[in-house]
Amino acid sequence: MGNFKFTIIASGLDPQAEDFEDRFYEAGCDDATITFARGAILLEFSREARNFAHAVTSAIRDVKVAGADIERVEPDYLVSLSEIAERACLTRAAVSQYAKGERGQGFPLPVARVSSESPLWDWVDVARWLHKKSRVSLGDVVRAKFVRRCNDSIDRDHHKRKFRQVA
Repeated sequence: MGNFKFTIIASGLDPQAEDFEDRFYEAGCDDATITFARGAILLEFSREARNFAHAVTSAIRDVKVAGADIERVEPDYLVSLSEIAERACLTRAAVSQYAKGERGQGFPLPVARVSSESPLWDWVDVARWLHKKSRVSLGDVVRAKFVRRCNDSIDRDHHKRKFRQVA
């Protein structure tokens, strides 16, 4: 058993409701700190489980039992250079050199905001590359892939609901 930290972004419940926190607690989210940001419910979990996937999957189930809608699981797979540095325990300068090709070849290209001052990379691609350089563990790569799959699944569910509402 390990302890895994992650955040679930949720919506659909009124934080002013008298039973708001009790709903989460009774649904099994007693290991989450609940906060609010930009109109969203943030549940910051520190969950004991046999592995990361089990921790996240069980937390998603519990949040749904409380009556909330799942929006995202974080840490998200889109990352800035600063986030890459933090996740890999590297300096921002080292990661910047990787991205410019000054410190090793083949660093992944950004996948979003490519032409902007703040491009974003796919953490799965970056984690794979950093793992080959022995900078992150295989577990980091596996967790990155799992979070991306979760968010892809959540996005598909959202699109299905929107399509049903339109039809």
